Amino acid sequence: MFGIGSTELIIILIVALIVIGPAKLPEMAKSLGKALGEFRRVSTDVKRTIEMEAEQSEQKEKTAQAKKELFPDETKAEPQPAEPKPDAASGEPAAQPADTGKDKA
Repeated sequence: MFGIGSTELIIILIVALIVIGPAKLPEMAKSLGKALGEFRRVSTDVKRTIEMEAEQSEQKEKTAQAKKELFPDETKAEPQPAEPKPDAASGEPAAQPADTGKDKA
């Protein structure tokens, strides 16, 4: 933990006991423990939030890719107008109905 060995930890605890005093040392240790616990909870929450955002982003990319594969761009695959089939008797294209110009209401 932070590259501190057991001897260094014991020296730090002895100095803290001398500086802070035996009466306030348990209170300080308790508040330090609470602070470390809160820090751990917050860091876990942030990590979980980042992972969820990354997962949602990946899901959106997969959905977009699937849509692109299933529904290709309609301008590229637009069907060409069919040419009229030849009339069986004359070999010429079949006559198309004439547009009378009247609005169909």
